[in-house]
Amino acid sequence: MTSVTTSTQAGPRDQDFLAPGARLRGAGTGGLVELTDIERSQRLAKMRDGSLGSIHSWELVTAVDGPGTRMTVFLAGCPLRCLYCHNPDTFLMKDGEPIEADELLRRMRRYRGLFRATNGGITLSGGEVLMQPAFAKRLVKGAKAMGIHTCLDTSGYLGAHADDEMLDNVDLVLLDVKSGDPQTYKQVTGRELAPTIEFGNRLAAKGIEVWIRFVLVPGLTDDPDNMRAVAEIVKPWKNVTRFEVLPFHQMGTDKWDALGLEYKLRDVKPPSPEHTDEVRQLFRSYGFNVF
Repeated sequence: MTSVTTSTQAGPRDQDFLAPGARLRGAGTGGLVELTDIERSQRLAKMRDGSLGSIHSWELVTAVDGPGTRMTVFLAGCPLRCLYCHNPDTFLMKDGEPIEADELLRRMRRYRGLFRATNGGITLSGGEVLMQPAFAKRLVKGAKAMGIHTCLDTSGYLGAHADDEMLDNVDLVLLDVKSGDPQTYKQVTGRELAPTIEFGNRLAAKGIEVWIRFVLVPGLTDDPDNMRAVAEIVKPWKNVTRFEVLPFHQMGTDKWDALGLEYKLRDVKPPSPEHTDEVRQLFRSYGFNVF
C-alpha cells in the first residue's frame, strides 16, 4: 500500500503532482478542459496558488452530497487509507487530471439555474478536498460570488488546512466521523482521530452547518462503545443538522484489485437492514436527526 506523509500539517509533495503512466478511469473529467501543455515547474506553481487542481472526476447528483442537485467535484489525493474506501483510485494526487479553477467555475456558472431550482449547489469531495486547500479556497470563493451554495465533504483530518477565509465561503460541511475510539479510528484509517474532533469543534464555534457521516462496518466500527463514543463527540456540536449512517458495501473491491492493493475487508458482509436500523435508533436516542 502506498506510503503517505505522517504529519497532519504536511502539504502535498512535489512528486504527488507528476502525471502517472496510466490510471483507472471512472466518470472522469469529461467536458472539462485539461491543462496538459505546461512544464512541471509551472504546474507546481499554479497548484500552489490554487489556480490549478488535480481532479479525479465530477458529476451531477441529486440528494447525495448535500441538498438539491449538486455538482460534485472529486479531488485527487488523500492522507487516509480507510480500509473500506470505495475510491482507492483517489489516494494519490498525481493520479488526477490537471484542471484550472476557472474552468470549473465556468462549469458551475452554467448550472446556476439548476442549483436555484433545486436548492442545490457545489460539493468538493475526494479523495480529501483539504489536500488541495488553495484550489478549494478559490473554488468556494468563486462559487459564493455567483450565489451558489457551497459544501465540503471531508474527513476533517486536514482541517487545519482550511483557513477562516475559506470557511467564510462554506455553507455546509459533510464531516466523516469514522470512529469514536482512537484505536479503532487508527485501525480504520491509519491516522489519528484528534484532528477531526478539533475541526468539528472549530466548525461548531463558527456555526457552520454540518452533516455527520458514519460508515457502519460489521466487526470494525459497530461496537456499541465505539458508536456511543461517536455520539459523545458529536453531541456538543449544535450546528449538526443531520446524521447519516452509511452501511458498508463491497462496491470498491474491483478497484483495489485493479490497483494491486491489499483489500482487507473482502470477507466482511454488509450490515443487515435490521442492524442498520438498530444503529440509527442508537444515534436517535442522543437526539440526532438520523438517516
